[in-house]
Amino acid sequence: MKKKYCIILGDGMADEPLSELSGMTPLEAAHTPNMDYIAREGAMGLLKTVPDGFAPGSDIANLSVLGYDPAECYTGRGALEAASMGISLEGDDFAYRCNLVTIKNGILEDFNAGHITSDEGALLLKTLNQHLQGIVCHAGISYRNLLIIPGGQGCESTPPHDITGQPFRDFLPAGPDAERLIKAMKKSHEIFMNHQVNLDRIKNAMKPATSIWPWSGGKRPQMRSFKEMTGLSGGIISAVDLLNGIGVYAGMEIIRVPGATGFIDTDYQAKARYAIRALERLDFLFIHVEAPDEAGHMGSIEEKVKAIERVDEMIGTIIKEFDGRIAVLPDHPTPVRIKTHTAEPVPFAILGKDKDSTTRFSEKEGAKGMYGLMPGTGLIPLLIS
Repeated sequence: MKKKYCIILGDGMADEPLSELSGMTPLEAAHTPNMDYIAREGAMGLLKTVPDGFAPGSDIANLSVLGYDPAECYTGRGALEAASMGISLEGDDFAYRCNLVTIKNGILEDFNAGHITSDEGALLLKTLNQHLQGIVCHAGISYRNLLIIPGGQGCESTPPHDITGQPFRDFLPAGPDAERLIKAMKKSHEIFMNHQVNLDRIKNAMKPATSIWPWSGGKRPQMRSFKEMTGLSGGIISAVDLLNGIGVYAGMEIIRVPGATGFIDTDYQAKARYAIRALERLDFLFIHVEAPDEAGHMGSIEEKVKAIERVDEMIGTIIKEFDGRIAVLPDHPTPVRIKTHTAEPVPFAILGKDKDSTTRFSEKEGAKGMYGLMPGTGLIPLLIS
């Protein structure tokens, strides 16, 4: 019988020791009997998911975890998300991730406009598109949208979650596409100010979406299929366009789960149920959960611990039904202290291959594991060898 494989990735689970948790990290403070079981009955190590010279984004880290060298295939986050949204990029199209953000008194107050709903975002962008020339915005999920520039050339840009609480003018786009992007940002501010969506949000004590924020643009990437690389049929479960876009370019099956939101309120058990069914027909499944990362960006210790524990419960459901090799890990740390990503290596554990002396799943235990420090692209070969 052909062996089957599953990677379960809790986005941003890794963190720093916190005085509020008596010197523990959120992973150490959380009740994680199932991750601990994988570590105790399996073996651990540390994974360098962000190669030198790259920013610690989920795009770079997850490409690495799936065995793709970002230096060879990465063009920008926007192009990956376009694939998930069913947008086919022509040769000269440049796709930018486009957040809906809240700017107040010159400060970028919220990178997700109070987690604006998908319906609200779609209404705002529909109105904006009527006033744009040569640029098109595509509505996605919540604050995560897309902006396409035909004939774009790219520019330097900053992820909005990296500059929360800072003057936005210090981080405006710079480079060939900058003038067109800044013009679109200004137009969005003019239109959004008195839009009914925002008037209703303000009335209900919610943050308005005051502007678009385009970043991480790129052209269509060239990637080998996952099956060509590994010989395995693969699938991916994620509520995030970025991950599903990677899956599209990798030729993997994209498994949509009702109730998967990409936020803390996601339906973890629905993901587990769909995963168990998918593994009946697929050789390999990649399960991505965004919630711990969102809690890290919020700077909420309580929500991050809670999100980690819910990921662990999901893992427990899968373990009961899946008789194959399982790996669990974060893609990068998202420390609640700084509310953004860092590039430190992350712990990983594999069940069903080797056994070492590690006793629980944590950053410290990962450093003690038999696998040592490995490059991100080494995980898949290690898992399936």
